[in-house]
Amino acid sequence: VQLQASGGGLVQAGGFLRLSCAASGSIFSNNVMGWYRQAPGKQRELVAVITSVSMPNYADSVKGRFTIFRDNGKNTVYLQMNSLKPEDTAVYYCNANILARSYWGRGTLVTVSS
Repeated sequence: VQLQASGGGLVQAGGFLRLSCAASGSIFSNNVMGWYRQAPGKQRELVAVITSVSMPNYADSVKGRFTIFRDNGKNTVYLQMNSLKPEDTAVYYCNANILARSYWGRGTLVTVSS
């Protein structure tokens, strides 16, 4: 399974970005995909995950600002990030949990300036 993330960049506080993660390889219909992030000097943390039937779960810090959704036909998961804050600055990693195995994509950097 390969995960290709894109969409990071530099944005001002209050702005928005959309991250995309395309999965390829042995993708099974029953999976959980999501986004994690790691800020400098901090541990990687969950941002949002979504099941194959589009049930989402969010970290409290992003509820109401971020939306995760997926296109199963394209094996792609998205993270719409609105009202960005400087504390959202981090490397964002795409994750897929398939048949109890966890796969990670290369991170994409999101920088929010104040």
